[in-house]
Amino acid sequence: MDAKELLEKYAQGERDFQGVELKGVNLNGANLSEINLKDADLTGAKLDGVNLTYAVLKNANLSASDLDKAKLMNANLESANLSQAYLRNTDFTGACLNEANFSQADFSNHKVNFQDAELYKVKLYKAQLQNCDLTNVIFNNANFSRANLEKAKLREASLEKCNFKHANLKEADLIGANVDGASFIGADLTYANLYRANIEQAEILGAIMPDGKIYEPDNYKIIVRTPGTQQQKVIHTDKAPEPPNSRNQAVIVNGMIFVAGQIGIDPRLNSILHEEDVGKQTEQIMANLEIILTEAGSTWADVVKTTIFLKNMSDFAAMNAIYANYFDAEIAPICACVAVSQLPQNALVQIECVALSR
Repeated sequence: MDAKELLEKYAQGERDFQGVELKGVNLNGANLSEINLKDADLTGAKLDGVNLTYAVLKNANLSASDLDKAKLMNANLESANLSQAYLRNTDFTGACLNEANFSQADFSNHKVNFQDAELYKVKLYKAQLQNCDLTNVIFNNANFSRANLEKAKLREASLEKCNFKHANLKEADLIGANVDGASFIGADLTYANLYRANIEQAEILGAIMPDGKIYEPDNYKIIVRTPGTQQQKVIHTDKAPEPPNSRNQAVIVNGMIFVAGQIGIDPRLNSILHEEDVGKQTEQIMANLEIILTEAGSTWADVVKTTIFLKNMSDFAAMNAIYANYFDAEIAPICACVAVSQLPQNALVQIECVALSR
């Protein structure tokens, strides 16, 4: 369907356009309030100034679309794909954006209105949010991994359990923000304002703090040994659980980091919390592996090989939906995945990795 046909049918009173193909269409300035575009493909669409108030865009594909000054007040964009979209001055007031994908979207240097929007588990991986005003916005469980939030205003924002791993938060305003359970592993908080933010309730291992110093807790150790002619470093941290099949969490040998297989043990309780959920177990495993990699001075970008053990190969898709978020497609590590009859503690998945040592 092209733009002309859609606008003509809309003018005649039709509102149901579920699943239509609208790649690259030009709908700049159009009034499409209350339209149903659920599951529609709007990849690369030109939607500058479009009125989509109360529209249904659940599961719609809006990747690489231009939504500059678009009005999406009270629209339903649950699980919509807005990756690489241009979102300058876009109005999402009251919109449902739960689990929407804004990876690599560009909000930079503009006012984006998220007032009263639902943003649970929204994905903002590598999003450009520098200088954005996000004051008082509720972003609980959102993924800001590797996002650019330099000079962003997050004052009084609710950021519970958000993922800011390796994000750029230089000079960000986090005054009074709630970061309970959030992860800032490897994030850059240089000159960030953390006044009244409960940063003590967050994970900040390896983060660059406002004073420019890297946070390194006292409860981990690096043991150096030299058997024969090979220098080895054994990596250990209390922040991650002990591996079920190895005496050491990781070892560095000749510039390579070998991380022992992890299962989904929550280090706070030393047990698997989600015994029947392979996705949740994968999330915990990746969190554990990241802590160990950070202790060894490495990141996910340095990982060159992973090995995944699944109790049921039918769980691959659910596992991979979490696992794939940690790697750029262009430089993802090689991977072997095998099904096994049993894993330690009756786990559903176990993952080990090899990384380059910096």
